[in-house]
Amino acid sequence: MHIKLLMKRLIIITISLIICTKPLLNAQSILSIEDCRRMALEHNRSLMISQEKVKAAIETKKAVFTQFLPNFSANGTYTYNEKNISLLSEDAMLPIGTKMADGSFGFRADQIANQWVKISEGIYAPIGSDGVPFDPKVNPEKIIWKDYALLPKESMEFDSKNIYAGNLGFVQPIYLGGKIRELYKIAKSTERVAVLQNENSTDELIINVDEAYWRVVSLENKNKLAKEYYNLTAKLEKDIEILIEEGVATKADLLKVVVKKNEAEMMVVKAENGLKLSKMALCQLCGIDINSNIILSESDLGIIEDSSYQDRPIESVVANRFEIKTLNEADKIVNSTYKIAQSRFMPNVLLSGNYLISNPNIFNGYRNTFSGMYTIGLVVNIPIFHFGDKIHVLKAAESEKKITELQIEEAKEKIELQINQSKFRIEEARKQFKMAEKSVDQAIENLKYANEAFDAGIASSTELMTAQTSWLSANSEKIDSKIELKICELYLKKALGESLLKSIK
Repeated sequence: MHIKLLMKRLIIITISLIICTKPLLNAQSILSIEDCRRMALEHNRSLMISQEKVKAAIETKKAVFTQFLPNFSANGTYTYNEKNISLLSEDAMLPIGTKMADGSFGFRADQIANQWVKISEGIYAPIGSDGVPFDPKVNPEKIIWKDYALLPKESMEFDSKNIYAGNLGFVQPIYLGGKIRELYKIAKSTERVAVLQNENSTDELIINVDEAYWRVVSLENKNKLAKEYYNLTAKLEKDIEILIEEGVATKADLLKVVVKKNEAEMMVVKAENGLKLSKMALCQLCGIDINSNIILSESDLGIIEDSSYQDRPIESVVANRFEIKTLNEADKIVNSTYKIAQSRFMPNVLLSGNYLISNPNIFNGYRNTFSGMYTIGLVVNIPIFHFGDKIHVLKAAESEKKITELQIEEAKEKIELQINQSKFRIEEARKQFKMAEKSVDQAIENLKYANEAFDAGIASSTELMTAQTSWLSANSEKIDSKIELKICELYLKKALGESLLKSIK
């Protein structure tokens, strides 16, 4: 019984938790434009890719820097040979000499078989096979040895079946025509380009998020406006029905109002569908579930204050643009590439060193012991002739330099045009917004008088519907002009080279 009672209590508690939690799961998230920007920056995959490119460029720069340093390498080998090394193919007979009194190696007269003759007082010389006396010190090959020593083949055989060898070496570049220095400059510029591209991707993402955000705000306001317009047509429909009962209005008047009411209802449906889709698009950019029920803190546009921008010299603005900064780094890369092409005509100087150890010891009679030796040297490579290859590469690098210079000039012209277009566009947006405000005030006043005239029986339902339509159009135009002004201000900042990332820090 106690177990059953306990189970019932657990079930009740579980159901209660589910019921209490459900409203939290369906709770609406209130997001500001700053919140949307931060979430987008955290979850955007394209931005993640550009950040990884920055990391890759940094590591590449570090890798290039290591080329200034010596390169060490080590290797070891083991070899098994089927046979030993032998310096003789068969036993050898060596003529016998004598160690003389003065310590030198020579021979006595009794050790040779040649006949000796007197060639001068006290001086004898052996006679060769040709019967001519010769000096044995000068022509020892003519000596016919009387005695020989046996040199067995086995005495000149070395144990070389198991050979161990190891080598430790280094190469230090001394002069490569400036190639490594220019490669390092290229790596630094590549890193800078990656950073600039990441910053630009960030700004582009912020612009996309802001546009999506204000699109939602615009549609929320238009949705409210469409519902207000629908309420106006519904009220007019009821008024016409009363007038028909009083015999003042006709069914034709009612039909006109019903048509407008149906149009207003469809307008509400379109506004609601557009609002849902725009919220989905914003959620997708922010990296959250597209079906999230979000509420924007800036749904009420409120009063738009006149914003001003600091008019700076066009040269400073152009120099601060992403395109120019990127092209300047590209120009540096091209210049370094040109210098690398020039370096191919220069000699290369390298310092190298090695330490070799082996067993058998090849440096001391092939003894079965480990022993080694070191070497150090200077390597100089001077290019002489390569069928014009280097010249063609150099000319290609010169053309790349000219291309980059022309691209920079073209980009400056386009940027200047873009800045002026952005300035003109924002001025037009401000004027449009002020005109829209006046039109709304006039439309509200016109609608007020039309309602009063209709109630007094002076104006027809058609005239009232015209006033309502004008009121709807004026308010819709005001909403569009507000959003357009905000977006224009955003694009102007981008055109002036201002980092949009600073606005969320």
